[in-house]
Amino acid sequence: MSDSIIAKKSTAPVGGWGAVWRCGQALMQNTSLFPALQSVRQINQPDGFVGPGSAWTAPEKTSSIEFCESGVKAVAAEMTDKKVTEALLQDYTVSQLRTLSDFELEDLGRLTAPLRYNRLTDRYSEITWAEAFKEIGAELRALKDPKQAVFYASGRASNEAAFLYQLFGRLYGTTNFPSSSNMCHEASCIALEEAIGSSCGSVSLEDFGKADAIFVFGHNPGANDPRMLPVLRAATRRGAHVVSFNPFKERGLERFADPKNPLEMMRLGSSPVASHFFTPKLGGDMAAVRGMVKAILAWDYERILTHSLIDRVFIDEHCAGFEAYEKALELTPWKEIEDQSGLSRDQIERAALIYLQSDKPIITWGTGLTQHKHSVATIREIMNLLFLCGNVGKAGAGACPMPGHLNTQGIRRMGLTSRPSADLLDALKQAFTFDPPSDRGTDVVDTIKQMHDRKLRVFIGLGGNFARSAPDTDLTEEALRKCRLTVNIATKLNRSHLMTGALSYILPCLGRSERDEQRSGEQMVTIEDIFSRVRSSSGVNPPASDLLMSELAIVAGLARATLGSQKINWSQLINDYDQIREKIEEVLPVFAGFDGWVRTPGGFSLSNPIAGRRWATASGKAEFSASSLPLATSAQQTAKASKLTFTLQSLRANDQFNTSIYTSNDPYRGISGGRQVVFMNPIDMRRAGISKGDRVDLRGMNEDGRTRQALGFQVVPYDIPEGCVASYFPEVNVLVPVSSTGDQSGTPTSKAVPVSISKSLRRA
Repeated sequence: MSDSIIAKKSTAPVGGWGAVWRCGQALMQNTSLFPALQSVRQINQPDGFVGPGSAWTAPEKTSSIEFCESGVKAVAAEMTDKKVTEALLQDYTVSQLRTLSDFELEDLGRLTAPLRYNRLTDRYSEITWAEAFKEIGAELRALKDPKQAVFYASGRASNEAAFLYQLFGRLYGTTNFPSSSNMCHEASCIALEEAIGSSCGSVSLEDFGKADAIFVFGHNPGANDPRMLPVLRAATRRGAHVVSFNPFKERGLERFADPKNPLEMMRLGSSPVASHFFTPKLGGDMAAVRGMVKAILAWDYERILTHSLIDRVFIDEHCAGFEAYEKALELTPWKEIEDQSGLSRDQIERAALIYLQSDKPIITWGTGLTQHKHSVATIREIMNLLFLCGNVGKAGAGACPMPGHLNTQGIRRMGLTSRPSADLLDALKQAFTFDPPSDRGTDVVDTIKQMHDRKLRVFIGLGGNFARSAPDTDLTEEALRKCRLTVNIATKLNRSHLMTGALSYILPCLGRSERDEQRSGEQMVTIEDIFSRVRSSSGVNPPASDLLMSELAIVAGLARATLGSQKINWSQLINDYDQIREKIEEVLPVFAGFDGWVRTPGGFSLSNPIAGRRWATASGKAEFSASSLPLATSAQQTAKASKLTFTLQSLRANDQFNTSIYTSNDPYRGISGGRQVVFMNPIDMRRAGISKGDRVDLRGMNEDGRTRQALGFQVVPYDIPEGCVASYFPEVNVLVPVSSTGDQSGTPTSKAVPVSISKSLRRA
């Protein structure tokens, strides 16, 4: 264990020369600088490829620079000159590969040929595509029940790949389509469906340019969506309020230097982003928002005889359930709101006043809201606040969830979900003349449990790193190793590939930046951003290996080997992706004219019924929610609480994208040289007898009889609410119990993990 972690408060702005320097380092460490720069210039351009980073959109009229630091690092890693060759694989057993860090594993380079695991030698070896497809197809055909197979997908998949993947799975007979969205924004989808009848946000990029207040809940744009920062700063400069609700006062919302602004860069300048910071306790956002509504209604009642502060016309014409919600507010005392939120009544009323004085407010949120037990109720509370003043279906105002992966919305819209609608299943039946199974399939947590119990026997992963992104790391790894067959489609080695079933294969695919040549010529795919804008993506670089296949070609190859081509000519679909888009049009009415629109420079926007205030809910109206505040949101409120009991949240560092780790640094939080750190409030440190730099052990406190621990973490004092601690994902996923999930959503509660902290017994 290293003793070289340095923690020093960062005073540098997000972006600026620091971001430029880190981008340059990433490019030079992976490949030749000039071709890399040429590729980077094609990120998010009309004739280029959609960046493999954040879900934030590119404007319709792009400049020559439409990328962010995380996007450059992702492309640099994809363009690396390093290769995983047969010779390299013979140097490592899988057991030896498991000793490498996540960074070291991916740093071995790009996968170049299909691989098959040999249990006798404990090594992967190259095989042909024909062998891989034949053997995997035979295993799938031999499976006793198709519902013993799981088709997992990451949000990195294109729309076309997702559509083909779920079609293959449903034709095969499974309903198990867990995805990365189960672990991040499942609560958003459910809450928005219940509240407004649409699982997507209600705003466009243009709305951000009109908003006079933008509330950012539980989200760190500096690390997760850097291209959002110029938009937020522009709002601040024109006089709009940018209001942050986050246990961390993130540097990205304090100061920003725009690398696209030559004058600012030459002057070493920067400017503030957020105008107001509120730091609620972990899980306290619902109480804070309820307090805002309670304050606004109290003020409204006081001046009822003059004019109303709330939009009663909107509520009467467009909403249902307001009376029940008013009653729930009356039954919620201010003391409960203050205790649970960690904010004073004065602070909450200040936030309420900002909202009330804004004619066009937007509320955004990230996983800081969606990874709690009461996440669905919290997002419903945000929608209550927006409904109160008619701020949904209104230009410049509305709701905006912020997923971490670009095409999270897209793959779900393509039908890659374990909870498909009846309309989707009927459309698939008509288009492909088969009866798709309609029972509900497994989500991520169900998948882990059932693999562990040997009820699921086959795991197929379309991208992602399931073993590291899923909760309860040790349990998840055990579950994967209990499978009969594991298949992973990927560009690089990751931890999931080392959790081998009895049979295990790795199928290497093209990266987003690489040219995709099929029989009809170069192909494009499409991606949907958070604003329901669909853009084409065409790779510009030569493939890292002549043996690489596109994700679509791999899915089609697996389907052909498993199901044959009698019902669907998989090879013909792959020859020309336009034919896949024609099928998407046939199945999904919202994509009418898809294959024509997709060639529009800058893409096209899918219809947004909420903009016209059309609510596809059971009542036909926007629905208020009257949920009570949760009984407990923190470890300190449990029966066994002590001064050594804390609520842990996992978070991402600046130098990572999801489970991909680019360096051991987190410059915006002042961390360099390591990732095994735990951020603590200095008051909590004194109470626990812990000093800055001490090594501590974190242990889970769930009562399911399973030991969960993360050992030897270095303590970093930080401005975070008392009782709350934080550490990096995925290192502390080992502490997130698979048994603790969000109500309705099934999402692991990664932002509310009860832990004890004690000085480490391990020597540094």
